[in-house]
Amino acid sequence: MRVLFTGADGYVGALLGPYLLQRGIDAVGLDTGFYRQGWLYPMEGNRPAVITKDLRNVTEEDLVGFDAIAHLAELSNDPLGQHNPALTHEINHGGSLRLAQLARKAGVKRFVYMSSCSVYGVGEPNSILDETSPVNPQTAYAECKVKVENDLGHMAGDDFEPCFLRNATAYGASPRQRFDIVLNDLSGLAWTTKQIKLLSDGSPWRPLVHALDMCQAVHLSLIAPGDAVRGQTYNVGSTEQNYRVIEIAKIVAKEFPGCELIVGEQGADNRSYRVNFDRIQRVLPDFKCQWNAEAGTRQMHEMFKRVSMTEEDFRSPPYTRLKMLTKHRKSGLLDDKLFWTFG
Repeated sequence: MRVLFTGADGYVGALLGPYLLQRGIDAVGLDTGFYRQGWLYPMEGNRPAVITKDLRNVTEEDLVGFDAIAHLAELSNDPLGQHNPALTHEINHGGSLRLAQLARKAGVKRFVYMSSCSVYGVGEPNSILDETSPVNPQTAYAECKVKVENDLGHMAGDDFEPCFLRNATAYGASPRQRFDIVLNDLSGLAWTTKQIKLLSDGSPWRPLVHALDMCQAVHLSLIAPGDAVRGQTYNVGSTEQNYRVIEIAKIVAKEFPGCELIVGEQGADNRSYRVNFDRIQRVLPDFKCQWNAEAGTRQMHEMFKRVSMTEEDFRSPPYTRLKMLTKHRKSGLLDDKLFWTFG
């Protein structure tokens, strides 16, 4: 199987390429290079070839010869998406829909789309949401995920097999590290400042999933029978990994002894949801999360030791999506539509 995966130089993409190669997939990456400066540590083993190209400039010819696409490349979280909602819709919804349309024209049959559990937004206090639950997106990022799922779902047929993976909030070590997601952020704070500072009272619920378990879900979706994925939506994670933010903070505090845990007041972010993940384990029975928050925090701690990570590293732009794009904009490397101005 020959697979093009977008977002190859991102947090998950840096892990996904080698993961697919190790399992016999002929994987080729595509990435525009926004975060290419951010190598926190080297990674052994084979890495796939990566095409440097903006998602919005991909042509049908670029896609000819691929059996499948795994699409990760979007503006990648809620704060970044809210910074310019119109541009977020242009790239995340318009760009993803265009890519799928070109893929179908080029004869690419399978299209695995990395969606997000953030589509659930605000769940009822005592409810656990599954793939049949109403969506309630609270941000431009989540709104785009819903729109892409709907539009690509209508394209499903004998010649095109879109599949939607609603991932829980990612965590864990990656060479292209991110510190703008909750467990990674709290772990970085604990290591560099000896303080675990919450910006809220910690009561909101967040489901978590390790980045390598996300790679597992992509791989299984690529090789599954057509009927298992065509037009289907799967929550990606494990039901036991629904945590309140305060619980995540306490897990981090236990791994980093001597840290002060500071709890804030109820924050402006009203997103809170618990999610059921039984369906993916039922339909794709080989899927099983190999990680939990405790193991992921231990992994982060070990990685910090090995790279002697400093607070300057932790706070530097390459590891926070909005900071990196802001830096590129201020330097004139990116225009107001996030196209490169050089090269």
